This record gives sequence, structure tokens and C-alpha cells, in this order.
Amino acid sequence: MATDPVEARRLQRETYHEADVVVVGAGIFGCAAAYALAEQGRSVLLLERWMHEPDRIVGELLQPGGIQALKKLGLGHCVDNIDSITCRGYNVIYQGTEVLIPYPTMDDDGGVPYQWSGSGKEGKREIGKGFHHGRFVMQLRRACLAHGNITVRETEVVKTVRGEHSDHILGVETRTTDPDTREKTSDYFFGQLTIIADGYDSKFRKEVTSTKPVARSKFYALELKDAALPAPGFGHVIIGNSFPILLYQIGTHETRALFDVPHGIPEAAPAAGGVKNYLVNHAIPALPEAVRPTALAALESGKLRSMPNSWLPPTHQVPRGMVVLGDAINMRHPLTGAGMTVAFNDAVLLAELLHPDRVPSLGDDAAVQAAMHALYWRRKNYTSILNVLAQALYALFAANDPQLHALRMGCFEYFRRGITDGPCGMLGGIIHRPIVLAYHFFSVAFVGIWMHFMETITSGPGPLGILKAPLAMIDAVLILAKACVVFLPLIWREGFR
Repeated sequence: MATDPVEARRLQRETYHEADVVVVGAGIFGCAAAYALAEQGRSVLLLERWMHEPDRIVGELLQPGGIQALKKLGLGHCVDNIDSITCRGYNVIYQGTEVLIPYPTMDDDGGVPYQWSGSGKEGKREIGKGFHHGRFVMQLRRACLAHGNITVRETEVVKTVRGEHSDHILGVETRTTDPDTREKTSDYFFGQLTIIADGYDSKFRKEVTSTKPVARSKFYALELKDAALPAPGFGHVIIGNSFPILLYQIGTHETRALFDVPHGIPEAAPAAGGVKNYLVNHAIPALPEAVRPTALAALESGKLRSMPNSWLPPTHQVPRGMVVLGDAINMRHPLTGAGMTVAFNDAVLLAELLHPDRVPSLGDDAAVQAAMHALYWRRKNYTSILNVLAQALYALFAANDPQLHALRMGCFEYFRRGITDGPCGMLGGIIHRPIVLAYHFFSVAFVGIWMHFMETITSGPGPLGILKAPLAMIDAVLILAKACVVFLPLIWREGFR
């Protein structure tokens, strides 16, 4: 009796550890990429060092653009049955004043009618989801474990395996721990293409780039119990009286609080009492009054954890049997919660470009290199927006000089005037047009310039304030110059390099 082709490939993976694709890392991107390629009939080996449920403080908010991509991958069900919480947009709180920024209204074609100005009042709105990271990852892993074209192995990848007479990557060497004796033994897994998705602390990143992540701050995290949020169903961004703070529900009774703490600030120095001093005396007092008791209770429980806020611009790769993707090759400040949205959109695009109709054999280096070249440039339609927004908004919201302060005021006023569909459509990963980002960023700059100009000339004494107009004009030039310094290098690096 002839062996079923799917069964034959399964035996090949399990007996000889050979497949079309070896994916290293069963996290957000690794699972998504493995599943997407398996859906196309590829034979996939998915390797993960630790198959227990992860316990992380980021990767807990999936934007609408990420939900859309997850559904395209056939993994939309993974946000179900994990006590996920619907997120409808943002509530920005600036020095105690709130403004709601809901996700934009959509037309029948999936576009955002008010992406250039204003906000729609009626129509369909996409939603995001907040959840416990580990529960979501386990859902993704279960989907992979159930797929007939994927074999999952718990093993630690220690190095790549190269061809004897070339630099072509043939697969990986691993160390597998015996569950009974706890002894580690060497193992090998081979594929026509090896996809490295081992996360922000990647040990293989150095094989494709010398660029290292830049982290100027950390997020310190608390899990609040039954917090009374001002706007349930919205993520909260708190700015103005401290460095940025995020609040969003990750379960029926749990709310994640993330406090940005830049490196080296005096308020968090050991001599001042460390990070706990900064949180107690500066950050928690900036929270809405109803939230403070639960934050203090969570802090007193002692479970304060941290994560570096890293920026790593993408690197153009010329793969010879291996490609590094996910957080291992591209990161942005988690202020905007864009990481998973980028990952799932990358997985969708990767599967499209490596489809068997385009690339029949993943052992064809020229075809894979052409696909990765296209991936690098085509993903910029959304990554240039999400990555630049994350870095630029952090620069504004953590402002510590007069020009950035004016831009931050302009940003909040822009939202207060109801110009929200475009900005929130970009934050949500729905709008993939970088020109919209440039338009809104500099519109915010000019609103900030106008507000600063009017504040200067009306600050008196009496009608003599108009005499300050020349000074206000100089400040206007400085504010515009600062906006250019913040935005242009980022958009050049993320959008054109």
C-alpha cells in the first residue's frame, strides 16, 4: 500500500529530522510562520527550548491590524477561550485631562474614510484584544501541534550547521534534555530553509547583522487586580506628570500597568530609593485616582518585573539557507503595542512571497533571496509607520526639553480637536500608507507651534505680550527643527534604507 504523502513527510521529520523548513522558536512569529508555511503544504520542523507556558510582561495587546493578519493566517481562533479582553482604542490622559481615541470607522472596502482628518461617527470599527501573553502563545502552539505538516520538538538550538564546502546553512544542532535523566544529548535538524525566530535576546542575530538593539529605558510591570479604569475597553496612555505609563486589561480581573523608567534618572537612582521610589513618589501619583490603590497594592506584593524597551531597525539579508526574522531582527519601543501586529503581518507576507507557486523549492537560494529582498521592502508599508510611531511618540511623550514639550502639547490638542481616525488607524496597524504618517506628524508639529506662539504672545503683561512675537517666531523655528530631528532620521532609516 502506498504511503500517504503527509504521513511520509511526518515520518521523514520524526525519523530523520528533515523537512522543507526548520523554524527556531515557537513564540509569536515562529508559530505564525510555521503554521502559514505548513498551510501551503510545506513540511515544517518547529523547535522550541521551553514548551511550558511563558510568563512575560509584553506581547499582551494585539492591535486590530494584528487581528486581521491573524485571521488571514487561519489562527483567528487563538484569541478565543483565554479570557481575552476587547480593546476599542486608547484613552490618552495628559496632566489629568482625558481624550478618547477610538479605532477608526471603516468603509465596505476596509479603508479608513477619515484617515486624513476628523473621525467617523458611524460605521464598523475594528477591535484589538488584550490577554495574558502565555495563554495566547500556548494557543498558537496548540494550533501548530495539531497541524499535520508540523512536527514540534522541545530542544535547545545551540548553533547552525553549515555545508562542508560552503557557507550554506543546512540546519541546526541542538541539545535535547531527557525528561527522566535530565541529561542533554546532541541532535540535528535539517531543512532547505532555516528560519530563526528566537526573540529579542537572539543568539543568532550576529550571524546576519552587527547592529545591536538600543535600549534607553525599561518598562517596569505590575499586574493590578480589579482596577477601576476610567474608560473600560480602552488602553490608557498617561503622560505629562511622569514618564509614559500604559494601562490595559489582560483578563476579566487583571490589568497590566507598565511604567517607563529611563536609564539613569535621579529619581530611580539607588541613593534615592531605586525604582520603587520613582514608582511610589512620581509614577503612581500620576495614575487616575481610582487606580492608585490597586497599583500600590500590587507594588507591595513584591512582584515587580522589567523588560528593556529596545529599538532595532531591520537589516537587509541575503540568505543562504537561513533567515532571521521577528524580534530577533526588528524591534520598536513597546509604547504603541505594535510588536505582534508587525509579526503577524510579516508572517502573512512571508507566506505569500514563499508560496510554492512562486518558490517551488526552498533550496533555490536565488528564489529565496529574491523573496527576502521583496519582504524587506514591501513590509515597510506597515513597519515604517508602526516603528516610526513607536519611537517618535516615545520621544514626544517622554519629552524633557521645551521643543518636545510643545510638540507633546500639540499632539494632545490634535486628539482633543477630534482628529483621531488617521492617527489611531496607524497605531492600530490598519493604515499602511507612510505618507499619512508624515502628514499627521507635521500637522501635529504646526498645531504645537501655533499653541506655543499664542501662549507666548498672550502671556502679558497686558497688550505688551505682542512684543514677544519675534521670540515666539524663533521658538517656532526651533520646534519645527526639533520635529524634523525626531521624524526625518527615523523615517529615513525605517522607510528608505
